[in-house]
Amino acid sequence: MERTLIILKPDCVNRGLLGEVLMRIERKGLKVVGMKMVKPSKSVWDEHYAHLKDKPFFPRLVEFMSSSPVVFAVIEGKDAVRVLRDLCGKTNARDAAPGTIRGDLAMSTQSNIIHASDSLETAQKEVARFFKKEELFEYARVTEDLLYAKDERA
Repeated sequence: MERTLIILKPDCVNRGLLGEVLMRIERKGLKVVGMKMVKPSKSVWDEHYAHLKDKPFFPRLVEFMSSSPVVFAVIEGKDAVRVLRDLCGKTNARDAAPGTIRGDLAMSTQSNIIHASDSLETAQKEVARFFKKEELFEYARVTEDLLYAKDERA
């Protein structure tokens, strides 16, 4: 099973949408294996978004992400990276399809509710950046037999 990182952004926290977003993720069949609320420093966001440092919106993005606590969660499931990105919808929430998290709950590119790792390689780096091994849990849910065929669980 793949693991990926999500960040429930300041707009999600401040609009009271944490439960709604987590419910959609869990209802899809993905599993939360680690979660915490923190308010990272600007230097953490500088590192996390270093690949965007030359973009004109970078200072605004770091300021936004530093404006309130966020929720980090590690999500697990078959093809979790792709499935979660599809569930989120397009980055520009105005272009995101109805039924997606962003399509239903947001109107912005910056304030778009959720960050989700864009590849398995990125997910592994991001999970390691924000979680210690002892903060991640292995457990079986009683619904797993209903979510996957036996040969899909590997």
